[in-house]
Amino acid sequence: MKAIDMHCDTIQKIYQHPQTTLRENAFQIDLLKMKASGTTLQNFAMFVPLDEVEDPYKTCREMISCYQRELSANADLIRPITTMQEFEENQQKGRLSALLTMEEGAPLEGRLDRLQEFYDLGVRMLTLTWNFKNELGYPNMLYWDEQTQTLSNEQKGLTETGIRIVQKMEELGMIIDVSHGSDQLVRDVLAHTTKPFVASHSNARTICHHPRNLPDELIQQIAERGGVIGINYYEDFIRPEGNQQSLVAGLVKHIKHFRAVGGIDCIGLGSDFDGIEENEELADIRAIEKIEQGLRDAGFSTDEIEKIFYRNVERLYTTCFS
Repeated sequence: MKAIDMHCDTIQKIYQHPQTTLRENAFQIDLLKMKASGTTLQNFAMFVPLDEVEDPYKTCREMISCYQRELSANADLIRPITTMQEFEENQQKGRLSALLTMEEGAPLEGRLDRLQEFYDLGVRMLTLTWNFKNELGYPNMLYWDEQTQTLSNEQKGLTETGIRIVQKMEELGMIIDVSHGSDQLVRDVLAHTTKPFVASHSNARTICHHPRNLPDELIQQIAERGGVIGINYYEDFIRPEGNQQSLVAGLVKHIKHFRAVGGIDCIGLGSDFDGIEENEELADIRAIEKIEQGLRDAGFSTDEIEKIFYRNVERLYTTCFS
């Protein structure tokens, strides 16, 4: 079955290991595995870990150059897209598609001209925060509070700069991604924007109580906005520590919960491959067939599975890129 994956960190792996290629590698995603899996469109995130890099902007630009080199070298298999018309053309010609995204807002340094710069480079989705506070807002993780000089997880959301950035993103046609963001950040995005947005790689907190997962309140509101939430394959976000349930069964449980809370139209895929630890059960992108079978075994119809695998994301991209 066709599939669209809203999140992976494969380009960071290739950037860190320049002897490797996107075409074929030992990572969780490469182009040959992607083609074998039925995945027609992969979001490639430029993941900038603030605890490891000195200059987020420089690192992000270097990663984009890496991405561009890999796509140019493999133009027989994959082409970048910035519109759904380009995606349709790639499908008609039997090519894979790549969507350039960013995971971390710090390279913007809070500047609207930087946002325009990255848009002009082809970025069509931005994860506002990773695990650290930046100029745009706060994550759903512990952060250093300068006022109290302590680690805190107090619910702070978008900054004033962040509000300006998300409003400009809507104007440009760049999709807002709230994965990693605090609950309040998601509420602030809802309050200051009007278009659908995504949580590209997040699960349900009711099923697995982890701060990176979404509470029911926000699942429902993202769904009501017409947004899509990408199911994350990371073990710690799927099942509580000590739970020995299979990962596929766990993912199906999250998907059932999303369907019950937000409806089938809010669910997508966001593997987080090459940003998560290897697991034998979900070894690489080809494991998607296990998820399809798990959903069928749980009584999901072909229509529902198609929505989860690609149609919901196609709908959202068509809306947001227009």
